[in-house]
Amino acid sequence: MALEDELTQRLTQAIKAKDGRTADVVRMLKTRLQERRTAKDFAGQIDDALVLEVIGGYRKQLQKAIAEYEKLGERGAEQASRLRFEQEFCEGYLPKGMDEAAARALVKERMGALGVTDAKQVGRLVGDIMKTHKGQVEAAQVKRIAEELLKG
Repeated sequence: MALEDELTQRLTQAIKAKDGRTADVVRMLKTRLQERRTAKDFAGQIDDALVLEVIGGYRKQLQKAIAEYEKLGERGAEQASRLRFEQEFCEGYLPKGMDEAAARALVKERMGALGVTDAKQVGRLVGDIMKTHKGQVEAAQVKRIAEELLKG
C-alpha cells in the first residue's frame, strides 16, 4: 500500500477511535502533501519518496519547535509534549538513521575519498554524503563529525 493511502487509512482509524492527537498529525501531513501537490513547480505523482521527504521535513520542524518550547520551561511543557508525540509518529514512518559510530565511519571514509583536509571543504563533503545517504544522516551531524575529525 502506498504511504499516502496508509496515511488516509490511519486518519480514518484515528477519527473512528476518537484519537485526536493522531488525527491532528495525519491531517497536518496530508495538508503538507497537498501543498506539495499544488505547488507551482510540481509536476508528477506523489510517490512514497516524496511522502517520506514531507514527513522528514515536518519532523525537522518539530525538533526545532520542541527546543523552543523546552526553553520556556513549565509554560511550554504541554506544547512540547504534544510536539514530541507528533515527532515520534513521524519517526515511525521514516527509515532509521545511522548511529553515531556508523556516521563517523562514513564521514571518515568519504573525507579520504574526496581528499578533504580543511574546514573550507566540509560543505563539499556534506553535499556528497547527503546525495547518497539522505534520510539516514542529518547534514548538521555530518558537518559536526567532519569538523571534529579535522580538529582531532
